[in-house]
Amino acid sequence: MKHASVDRLEKSLSVTLEEMLASPHAFEPAVFSEQDVERTGMSNYSYWRSTFIAFRKRTFAMFLLCLVLTILVFTFVQPHLPGQYDPVLVNNNEMGLPLKNQQPNETFLMGTNNIGQDIWARLWAGTRTSLTIGISVAVIEAIIGIFIGVLWGYIRKLDFILTEAYNVLDNIPTTLVLILVSFIMRPGMQTIIFALSLTGWIGMARFIRNQIIIIRDRDYNIASRCLGTGAFRIILRNLLPYLVSVIMLRMALSIPGAIGSEVFVTYIGLGLPATIPSLGNLINTGRSLMMSPNLRYQLIYPTILLSIVTISFYVIGNAFSDAADPKNHT
Repeated sequence: MKHASVDRLEKSLSVTLEEMLASPHAFEPAVFSEQDVERTGMSNYSYWRSTFIAFRKRTFAMFLLCLVLTILVFTFVQPHLPGQYDPVLVNNNEMGLPLKNQQPNETFLMGTNNIGQDIWARLWAGTRTSLTIGISVAVIEAIIGIFIGVLWGYIRKLDFILTEAYNVLDNIPTTLVLILVSFIMRPGMQTIIFALSLTGWIGMARFIRNQIIIIRDRDYNIASRCLGTGAFRIILRNLLPYLVSVIMLRMALSIPGAIGSEVFVTYIGLGLPATIPSLGNLINTGRSLMMSPNLRYQLIYPTILLSIVTISFYVIGNAFSDAADPKNHT
C-alpha cells in the first residue's frame, strides 16, 4: 500500500510539472514593483501611536484625563468669566461690613469665608496655584533625576561617589528640609517649589540608576559600544526610550505628592502666605471650622477637589505606564 501511494504521488507531480512547462507563461519574468517592495520591507508600527491607542482603551483613565484637563483649563479661564470676584478681595455689604461665612447662594456659589472672601474664586485660584507647584516640581525632579540617574547608572566610575552622596542626602528628612527652607527664604511659590525640588529628585535618580544598571549590559548595548557608538547616543537611543513608561509614572505620582507636601507645609503654618490662595490654605482654614456644622462646606469643597486631582493623576500615571509598555502593543 505504501509503495502504491508513493507511485501515485510521483505520477501526479510529474503531470503537474509537465503542465507547467507546457504553459506559455511558465518562464515570463516577474514584474518589479517598487511600491510592493516598500510595503513589504517596512513596518507601519509607531511606538507613540500604539501607546495612545492602548491608553484610549482604558475608559476610566481617559475620563479622568479629560476631567483633569478640564479643571486645568478652567482654573485659567475662570478669572475672565463675567460676574467673578477677586479671590483676595473682602466683600462688604451696604453698611461696609464684611459678608462673613455666607452660606452658598446665588451671589456666592460656594459661600464666603470668615473674612468675607468668595470661596468659589479662592478655590479655583488655589487649584491653579497648587497645580502650578505640582507640575513645576515634577518637571524639575524629572530633569535633574534623569540626568543624575543616567550618569549614576551608566558611568561606572561615578557609582561610588554618587552612591555615597545619595546615602547622605537620602537620610535628611524631607520635612526638616521644608521647614528650614521656609524659615530661611521668603514665603512664596518659588520657595515651595525650591524646597520640594531640593531633595525630591533623589528618588527619581535612584530609580533611574537601578533601571539603567539592569539594561546597560544587554547584547544590543554591548554591540553598540563595540561598533564605536558614543555613550550619549547609546543613552539617548537605547536606554531612555526603554524607560519612558516608568518615567511618566514617576512624574504623574510626583504631582499629587508635591501638592500634598504643599498642603502639609501650610498645615503647620510654614506654607504660602494668606495673600496667595492655595488648596493648602483653604484646607487649613476649613480645618479650624470642621466642628461647626454650618461652616463645614469651607473644608468639603477644597478637600473634594484635592482628592479628585490626586486620585486622577495616580490612575492616569498607572494607566499610561501600562500603555507605554511595548508588551501591551498590538
